[in-house]
Amino acid sequence: MTMTDATTGAAARRGPFRDGERVQLTDEKGRMNTITLTAGQAFHTHRGVLEHETLIGADEGTVVTNSAGNRYQALRPLLKDFVLSMPRGAAVIYPKDAAQIVTMGDIYPGARVVEAGVGSGALTISLLRAVGDTGHVHSFELRPEFADVARGNVTTMFGADHPAWQLTIGDLATELGVHEEPGSVDRIVLDMLAPWECLDAAATALAPGGVLVAYIATVTQLSRVAEAVRDDGRFTEPESWETMLRGWHVEGLAVRPDHRMVAHTAFLLMTRRLADGSERLAPRRRASKTDYTEEDLNAWTPGAVGERPVSDKRLRKVGRDAIRLAERAREAGADGGSGSGAVNGAADDDGAGHAPVTDAAADSPTN
Repeated sequence: MTMTDATTGAAARRGPFRDGERVQLTDEKGRMNTITLTAGQAFHTHRGVLEHETLIGADEGTVVTNSAGNRYQALRPLLKDFVLSMPRGAAVIYPKDAAQIVTMGDIYPGARVVEAGVGSGALTISLLRAVGDTGHVHSFELRPEFADVARGNVTTMFGADHPAWQLTIGDLATELGVHEEPGSVDRIVLDMLAPWECLDAAATALAPGGVLVAYIATVTQLSRVAEAVRDDGRFTEPESWETMLRGWHVEGLAVRPDHRMVAHTAFLLMTRRLADGSERLAPRRRASKTDYTEEDLNAWTPGAVGERPVSDKRLRKVGRDAIRLAERAREAGADGGSGSGAVNGAADDDGAGHAPVTDAAADSPTN
């Protein structure tokens, strides 16, 4: 086995399809279905039956025909496919934003990265891929139910426990200093309702030159985080942006933008840790309103903008789905390495992921 093959999750992404691995089937009209290959079972639709054993042992990219003559191309789901359809308890960070965080935040192999909160594990997967087995990703999550979902999804994606991942149940603002030495963290990513509450802990943990990235839902939150960063005095002038993703239809000379696009999902804010004793250099600005009232903040809470809370019953179901999928991925990996892929809205496999977990006080809600 080469060094590349030994990297966690690498063997799962290459070679023939294996029993227990997730496979994405796309028909001639572009419709996709994701199945878990299981010997002796079949993929049934109103347009015919496809035996799983037709694909077990076949090369990725194989085109197969079902009992009714309909053809499917079979491929392992990409990371973007997995993230957008995996079991979730909290809203996920979209691939376009995760790509920006990894690139603009300069997440590199071997980096020590802190993430809060973990949600359903979408960004965690991208961070682990970026730091590799020699890096370290320490995720903090307030709600144990979300942590369970994230464990299952991460294990399903990599087919095994990831050696670079540590998961702590607790509040970053109070727990970061307990688990990470001052100046020992290279990058911090905050995905929470009130990231300004964690700036002191983040500034203490970050090494000089370290990067802080905040994933922020609303304009009011963005403004408050930016002003809090400036007031703190230990960070560079913050940069803020959003990412729009628009596809294009290309067929011969019929070239035009798609009618639909992935527009605003969130704002990203990035800043860097200054050396102790250094003063932030910033352009002079006209005076503007920087004070916040409770009315300003409450106008943009999830409930105020119509976001429905995730019920405990729903979270328990999603957690079971994620655990079942992870167990199948782990078993497939033990049989010689398996790919793990996207899941449909209702998961149909078993699984359990077990990142190292540290328990701290966990009674507060998270985003």
